[in-house]
Amino acid sequence: MSETTYSLFQQGRAHLKKGMAAQATVALEKAKRREPDKASIREALGIAYFRIGRWTEAEAEFRKVLELSPTDDYAHYALGRALQKQGRDHEANGHYKLASSLRPRSKQYKARIKELD
Repeated sequence: MSETTYSLFQQGRAHLKKGMAAQATVALEKAKRREPDKASIREALGIAYFRIGRWTEAEAEFRKVLELSPTDDYAHYALGRALQKQGRDHEANGHYKLASSLRPRSKQYKARIKELD
């Protein structure tokens, strides 16, 4: 990751930490244009989209993370959350189950499965 891209990524993450998700999208979208195959950028952007209620954009980002890293338990969980927000509970639950199988000790993942089963 170039220094400029890393700086944009860090700026976006700082905005997320401060609860400024809309502002985070600006820096993270710029970083994504520079390095579209960087999973860490896509994940942070997905989180920012999720926090501002842009569920379909969040879904797309988490799907891309899973293309880049299919065994990313958090990406499966986050994709499930985005799908659930869109009323796609059955599909969401499948991703919660995948997340839980990848990280079986996560109480958070198991709780989501129980919620939808």
